[in-house]
Amino acid sequence: MALINKYSKLSDVILEDPSVITILNRFNIFLGVGDKTVEQVCTEKKLDTDFFTIILNTFSNEEYFPEKLFRNFNVKIIIDYLNCTNSYYRQFIIPNIESHFNLLLKRSEDDNTNLELLHKFFLEVKAELLGRINADTSTLFPEILNLDKATSNCRNDVPVGSIETGDAIEDKIDDLVNMFVIHLTGKYDTNLCIAVLFAIISLKKDLSQNNRIRNRILMPIFHFLKNA
Repeated sequence: MALINKYSKLSDVILEDPSVITILNRFNIFLGVGDKTVEQVCTEKKLDTDFFTIILNTFSNEEYFPEKLFRNFNVKIIIDYLNCTNSYYRQFIIPNIESHFNLLLKRSEDDNTNLELLHKFFLEVKAELLGRINADTSTLFPEILNLDKATSNCRNDVPVGSIETGDAIEDKIDDLVNMFVIHLTGKYDTNLCIAVLFAIISLKKDLSQNNRIRNRILMPIFHFLKNA
């Protein structure tokens, strides 16, 4: 996908990659964008056009990740976005997976299915993800904001690169997807099963893209401020 810029029509961006709709919603942008450009929409919504464009490109292009540009933004704008993302996981995508999964279990009466085992593993992933979201909201993000206010050090000195080399939640979601693809047994509602699997894969993509911001931008800034 070609890189998005402020002159790109937002409708063209959506039509080329409909999955960005979930990103737009976090910025209070919904369907019915007309023929407005990215810049026009950002002006209407009072959004930072550069930050919004970088977020869209980061989500849509796995190879795109401008660390230096990210570091130029105020810490608060990054944390506000990550808070919106966490709220999206908690209020929409996790309940969506859970409701479809429960219906899948209800409609799968075959005793040979191992869906109960897969559901149990999903609940473990859910608990771990919600635990991290709660820790971000209540502890990590407020501490970073307080540290950022208290220091005048230049964040250009923050070392480039990820503080965390892996993500256990991403790994567990990968395991869950593999369990569906390789080890699912018995008779089940095919449409519901596909809906559950696609929702889990969507969560994995979203989490992976946003972990790049969290682990490669925010966490290095946090450790730099903490040791300043």
